[in-house]
Formats: sequence, structure tokens, C-alpha cells
Amino acid sequence: MNDQAPHPGETASINWSASSPWRIELRTTFILALPIVLTQIAQVGIRAADTIFMGRLGTPELAAGALGGNFYFLFYLFGLGIVVSVSALAARARGAGDADEVRRFVRQGFWVATAVGAPFVIALWQIEPILRLLGQSTANSALASDYMQMMVWGLIPSLWMVSLRSFISALSRPRSVLLITVIGVGVNAFGDYALMFGNFGFPALGIAGAGLSSSIVNILMFAALLVYVVRDGEFRQYAILRRVWRPDWAKFVEIIRVGLPVGTTLLFEVGLFFAASILLGLISTEQLAAHQIAMQCVSFTFMVPLGFAQAATIRVGLAAGAQDRLGVGRAGWTAITLGGIFMVTASYVFWFHPLPVIHLFLGGRVAESAEVVRFAVLLLAVAAVFQIADGLQALTAGALRGLRDTRAPMLIAVFGFWVIGFPVSVLLGFWLDFEGVGVWSGLAAGLIIVACFLLVRFYNWQRIPGAIVGARP
Repeated sequence: MNDQAPHPGETASINWSASSPWRIELRTTFILALPIVLTQIAQVGIRAADTIFMGRLGTPELAAGALGGNFYFLFYLFGLGIVVSVSALAARARGAGDADEVRRFVRQGFWVATAVGAPFVIALWQIEPILRLLGQSTANSALASDYMQMMVWGLIPSLWMVSLRSFISALSRPRSVLLITVIGVGVNAFGDYALMFGNFGFPALGIAGAGLSSSIVNILMFAALLVYVVRDGEFRQYAILRRVWRPDWAKFVEIIRVGLPVGTTLLFEVGLFFAASILLGLISTEQLAAHQIAMQCVSFTFMVPLGFAQAATIRVGLAAGAQDRLGVGRAGWTAITLGGIFMVTASYVFWFHPLPVIHLFLGGRVAESAEVVRFAVLLLAVAAVFQIADGLQALTAGALRGLRDTRAPMLIAVFGFWVIGFPVSVLLGFWLDFEGVGVWSGLAAGLIIVACFLLVRFYNWQRIPGAIVGARP
């Protein structure tokens, strides 16, 4: 084994011929990541469609969607962070040539998704009293509850789908997931149009119709992907449903052990954005509605580095399983570079061209939503500042996850998001009266701190106990 650790500064002297390892890694990572990225974007497209149609219902519905949707997303991403560890574990087992290990991790991914999702369903069902306890208005809390009591039924199936997606990605065949998700986006848009406004003979359910449509689509997408995996020749040989009802506690605990720090890291990050929605709800309904628009925009762009981060986890995990230390470095820095380039582009759009993006969410209600537009422009300007940091922290965490280095990134997230980010949000937003811009500036501060620490950690990973190839974190 070659133990010489790669140094990112060495890329300038690398031979970029067609047969060079770096060029091969670049091509392989891009081909692997592209369908994952598009799938992530399509997944967010389901929530984006909900938001677009809510904007056509009115500002109160848009604000309530921010409260309910962000609360749901908080739990969903925590569960996703745990279950997605199946991709790293399955990729590592595949890299070591152990097909039985792959099968066992995927099966227990379903168990973990159910165990994690069940208490979240109960919590989301009680969202109205929780929001009122957090100081939100009675009207916004009631509308958010209407939305969530319909949307909550799709939570566990969506987490089951994460386990399937992780399995498919570990075998480097994510295009099937993309196709099913894109179809799901179209079906959800149709469902929103029908169920929210009473078209095609359906009842007009308002904001609750958006939640019902999303739940139906998540259930159907999981069912479609499961049928595909069971029938496909390459996937069928893993027999992932064989004895699926039997617990495999060793693998169950391993998924939790590796995934819990990842889920907790995402919880702390998304929790900061959820806290921002609570703070803005204390200021005004217009600023909360603007926050919902800006959140959909940054969630959309974040899916690109998140997709490349998943590719980094798989590529780094494969290299680590094969004991290829140089390959680990190439895989990590390639994904970080590709995702970072996209976030530079996103920053440009948010800073120089925010209005076309904002108008997309308001339709014909732009004139009567002038205050919402004004606040959304300001929030997207702040988002333009932190886009690169947001991408880099996700990408670097993905690379470290491939090395099963998850505990330290979790602690870094706690420090950056809650010791730095949240106090700065409160200080600037309320004590210094910068309101929404101040709250979002705190988000920026937290993301920048986390990105810097994680980049340094991956840069020095060969000297960090537990982050070396083959070791346990």
C-alpha cells in the first residue's frame, strides 16, 4: 500500500493526460455524482412545488409552509443523515468484495429508518401546540398543522427510500433513482394543483392538499424503486428483502454508530435554519414568508454539493476499503472542487439576479407582496455570501464520512452553528435591530466557521487518530 498522503497543492504539477489518475477520478466522480445531484434537486423540487403553489394561496399560507416545512425537514434530514450511512458502509463492503455485508447493511437500513422515523411522526403530529409554545401566532400554527398532518405520512417511506438510494449509489447505478424522482416531481405538481385548488373534480384542501400530495408521492416513489431493485438483474443477486423481518443487531448498531453523528450534524445545521424561521416568525409574517422563499432557493442550490458529498463518501469509501490512501485524497479533493465551483455560480445568481428567482414563488401576487419581495432580496444577498462555505462544509463532511470520521465533524457543527451562529443571529437580529438580515448573517457566520474547520481536518486527515484508512472513528 502506498502510504504517501496526497496534498491538495500537488494538483498543479499533476499530469492531466487522459490516463492520469486525477483526470480519471474527475470523470468518474462527475458521472457518479450527476444523477445523485439531479435526484437531490428533484427531491427538493417536491417541496419547491409546494412552496410555489402556497405563494399563490397567499402570504399566510407561505409563512405557515415555512414553519411546517422546516420542522418536517429538520426531522427528515436527521433521519437521512443516519440512514445514508448505508452508502458508506455498503461501498466499503463492496470495495472489500463482501456482497453479504452489502445486503445486511441495506436490510438493516429499513429497520433503522423505521426506528428513527416513528417518534418523529408522533412529534410532527403535535406541531400546532409546539409552534404556539415557541411564540408563533395561532393562525400560522393552525395552518402549519393542517399542512403537516397530511405530509407526515410520507416521512418513513421517504427514509426507506434513502436506504434503497444508498444501496443503488454504492453500486454506482443512481440513474434509476433519478428517473423515478423526476416522475415524482411531476406527479406532485399535478397533485398540488388538483388538491390545493380543487381542480379536476378533487376537493379544494388548501395548504393541506400540498401535504397530502407530497405523502402520496413519497410512498409511490419508494414502491416504484423497490420493485425496480427487486426485478433488476444486478440488484436482484443481493436479495435485499431476504429475511428482511429479522433483526441484525450488529449491522443495526453499526449504521446507528456511523450515521448518528452525521444525522446530528445535519440536525444542528438545519436546526439553525429552523431556529431562524422561529425568530423571523416573531418579527413579522412578511419576513417569515421571505425566509421561506430564500430557504427554498438555498435548499435547491445546497442539493448540488450534497450530491457531490454523497459521491465523495462512496468514492472515498471504495478507496478506503481497497486500502488506497492516494485514492482517498484524490476522491475527496475532486468532489470538493467540483461542488465548490457550482456554489460560486449560485452566489453570483443570488447577488446579481435575485428578482426572477423570487417572482417564481409569487406568481401573479408580486405587486401585493412588495414587502415579501424586499425582504427576500436582502436574504438572498446574505445567502450569496455564505453559499461557498455552505457547499464546502457539506462536501468535506462527505469526504470524511467515507473514512468513517463522523464524530469530530459533529462536534465542529455544534460549535460553529450553535456556539457561534445562533448567538450572532440573536445579537444582530434583535439586539442590533437588523431583523431578518441580522438573523441570516448569523447563519453565514456559523457556516463559514464550520467550513474552515472541516477543510483543515480533511487536509490533515492522515495525522488525525481514527481518520486513517481502515481505522474506526
